[in-house]
Amino acid sequence: MKLTDILKEGFNPSEWEAKGYQLPKFDIKAVAQKTHDEPTWVHFGGGNIFRAFPAAILNDALNTGKYDRGVIVAETFDFEVIDKAYAPYNNLSLAVSLCSNGSIEKKVIASVTESLKADPQFPDWQRLVEVFKAPSLQMISFTITEKGYTFNEADLARGLSPVFAMGKVCALLLERFNAGQLPLTVQSMDNCSHNGDKVKAGVMAYAERWVADGLVPAEFLAYLNDEKKITFPWSMIDKITPRPHSLVKEMLAKDGFEDNDYIETEKHTFTAPFVNAEEVQYLVIEDNYTNGRPPLELGGTLYTTRQTVDEVETMKVTTCLNPLHTAMALYGCMLDYTLISAEMADPDLRPFVQKMGYIEAMPVVTDPGVLNPYEFIGDVINKRLPNPFMPDAPQRIACDTSQKLPIRFGETLRKYCERGLDKKNLVLIPLTLAGYARYLKGVKDNGEAFEPSPDPLLSEMQAIVAPLEIGKADQDWSCLHNLYTRKDIFGLDLYEAGLGEQIEGMVKELYAGPGAVRATLHKYVQAR
Repeated sequence: MKLTDILKEGFNPSEWEAKGYQLPKFDIKAVAQKTHDEPTWVHFGGGNIFRAFPAAILNDALNTGKYDRGVIVAETFDFEVIDKAYAPYNNLSLAVSLCSNGSIEKKVIASVTESLKADPQFPDWQRLVEVFKAPSLQMISFTITEKGYTFNEADLARGLSPVFAMGKVCALLLERFNAGQLPLTVQSMDNCSHNGDKVKAGVMAYAERWVADGLVPAEFLAYLNDEKKITFPWSMIDKITPRPHSLVKEMLAKDGFEDNDYIETEKHTFTAPFVNAEEVQYLVIEDNYTNGRPPLELGGTLYTTRQTVDEVETMKVTTCLNPLHTAMALYGCMLDYTLISAEMADPDLRPFVQKMGYIEAMPVVTDPGVLNPYEFIGDVINKRLPNPFMPDAPQRIACDTSQKLPIRFGETLRKYCERGLDKKNLVLIPLTLAGYARYLKGVKDNGEAFEPSPDPLLSEMQAIVAPLEIGKADQDWSCLHNLYTRKDIFGLDLYEAGLGEQIEGMVKELYAGPGAVRATLHKYVQAR
């Protein structure tokens, strides 16, 4: 069983279907030809998240028979991905959904019709220029990570021959401008807040420099700023797509699926002909398009307003997912866990995050309407965090904790204060913040040392709690005031918020000695 077999004359799908593989229901060659002649969508970034999510959504839309155009993928960073993960398989891939019950679902993705290297050093560049000049082109999108939207002075100084992704995109937009100022939507699908603004800032940096240097006319800037021609909508994307999993490789091999080799490029991109990802996914997009768009709602995308996208993002980051992750990371490290999924079987940790989300954070959540907050957090607790296929570790999630706390917890606490809500309702959020002071000591609950995860302020934060000793009740705790008044760390002065003394008391319990972390956690979770 090989992916390339699917395009051969006389292909018999019976063996694949008997083994649970979902095959495309559309004419792959016809869609490819139609896309070549009248392209509508170019996506930058050919990594695993693209194949597992945006390409899979389009595949579902094509399966309805209500659409007939695929997507052209363009790689700006690691060109080996095109050579090794796309070209040998005629752009086909296998999307494997990793279900929380330990099973997998297998779907062949055939929505990618061309894979191109987005750089002028390759012949593919001329094809990209041709596509960008096509009146039919509606959208370009990105999964290149937030770092991909950066630029620097050296690249800006290269004029119309930039190296960075945003410079290349700006050069292609210039081709579209020169072809008659054709409309287009520039759509980020990266997991960062207000992502459309980040794409626009990157593109505009190059355009403004080129205009200032006299390389392009001022009208080019006006074109990019005209929302009747060019838009940069926001989106919220959420789907965990880990590296190819060894268990998945083994399960596919047992089926007789041969395209299961791991691929590691010289730039250390880890991929394979298959891509595995969690079963739960969300893509919410601001519906602001100038030249039409692919009907991705047929595959489950939610289109809405910019304000609603922002509300969904806030719901996720400050209540329903990210705070739970941080709480599990801090206590998981102290309780000697190495997998988030294993933590979810812990009789104290599971109700810890469940009660914190449902009881304490939910009262200040704005229901965005398109996604129910209770259902979202239910998926997190019942499907996402316990998933045995997800190799996520508390040690990874604990990275940069000082940078995460003001958003993940500070926003909720600020809303409690602003709305005059009863802070007696807050027990487990304060317990999480108390756990931070204990985590900084780098000592597990059993007394063994551990290395706290990398954080730009780690040394500074550790210095604050350095005077404290574990197992010593009669000691000077005044250093905690220096920690919990830090608005840059917690988003507000926790004493001014009326929570400082409560958190101090919890810290003292956590420092009582070996076993105190477990005992304190159990006490407050049960009481809640």
